[in-house]
Amino acid sequence: MNDGLCTEEVCMQQSRRLLVLRAVVEDYIRSQEPVGSNAIARKHDLGVSSATVRNDMAALEDEGYLTQPHTSAGRVPTEKGYRYFVDQLATVVPLSEAQRRGIGEFLSGSANLQDTLQRAARLLAQITGQVAVIASPSLSKSTLRHVELVPVSMNVLLAVVVTDTGRVAQHTLQVSVMPSSDAIARFTEALNTACSELSFAQAAQRMQSLENDQRFIGFKALTMQLEHAFVSMADDENASELYMSGASHLAHQHSAADMAPLFDALEEQVVLMKLMSALSEESLRGDGVNVAIGSETHTPGLLNAAVVTSGYGHAGHTGAVVAETPGDENGVAEHSDKRDDVDGETSQSTMAAVHDATGDPVAFVGSIGPTHMDYATTISAVHAVARYLTSFLAHEELGK
Repeated sequence: MNDGLCTEEVCMQQSRRLLVLRAVVEDYIRSQEPVGSNAIARKHDLGVSSATVRNDMAALEDEGYLTQPHTSAGRVPTEKGYRYFVDQLATVVPLSEAQRRGIGEFLSGSANLQDTLQRAARLLAQITGQVAVIASPSLSKSTLRHVELVPVSMNVLLAVVVTDTGRVAQHTLQVSVMPSSDAIARFTEALNTACSELSFAQAAQRMQSLENDQRFIGFKALTMQLEHAFVSMADDENASELYMSGASHLAHQHSAADMAPLFDALEEQVVLMKLMSALSEESLRGDGVNVAIGSETHTPGLLNAAVVTSGYGHAGHTGAVVAETPGDENGVAEHSDKRDDVDGETSQSTMAAVHDATGDPVAFVGSIGPTHMDYATTISAVHAVARYLTSFLAHEELGK
């Protein structure tokens, strides 16, 4: 669409074509059948005849926003058409009070972080009817909350490391002579005092000072092992676990041949992790949600799919509890033609502050489905679940 200067008549035509494009995309998402001009004129109050709509659709086809699979059929959106449609979704219809309350009730019964992520994936899949993918926070983006040293045999200590995001890692440490319980307790207290709330890279550096602490001269080998463990955790970019749900439901909705490339892509978890992590960190939307459609994913198996993702939790600032504000109901405003609405602006700026002011996300939540997915609902659901998970991690941190 031409965003430059235009005459009143041309601007009116372009504005109407945008409405026609929106109508085609919305109708195709609902029906998954080619959309004709008669249907658009009949169902949508555009104030013009079906012949005018037909001309607009032909122009949109010439510009690459629509395509006609058969000469006798209606039009369907192209990747370019979907992209323009998604870009006009400012930040989409908010989730209802019941939906938001349901999210809180469904997830509030979780026993721990892993249970929360599993529940969140199932819930997101149920809301969207698509594949939900949620990553656990990576150790490299976490900070150390607490370390406990537990003797498990005559020459082995188990280091239980708890992060600010609730993840627990375990490392076995070899000792030639097991220290006394009191000595272990004193060393553990000093370790936690020195390293608590530091990144693992910083904690590893701090361990060097403990190596030279005269109080713990007999713990030097143990200290070096802990230092190496922290370095390993700091470098572990791929330690996240993926929680997935909804694949079987999506398979039942579509033919196996259509979904085969997508399911093959889901098997490539390392590729999927890199794609969705990058998307969650590069969002240009005010609500922190990013949408990649077809070739934008740079993944062969997703050429006929779309990925909606958002980061959650925020490295270095997980203690900031996300507060609800007037006008922000875990949803997105309707379309960009409503961006001048005062409540919409308040909501968008608030959501941007939540995502940007708190630093990079520690993990992602996302939904993967066909390009004709319901983008409005999916964006709202991904955003809502990401906000809940961010708040969950913040409360975990405050409750430590």
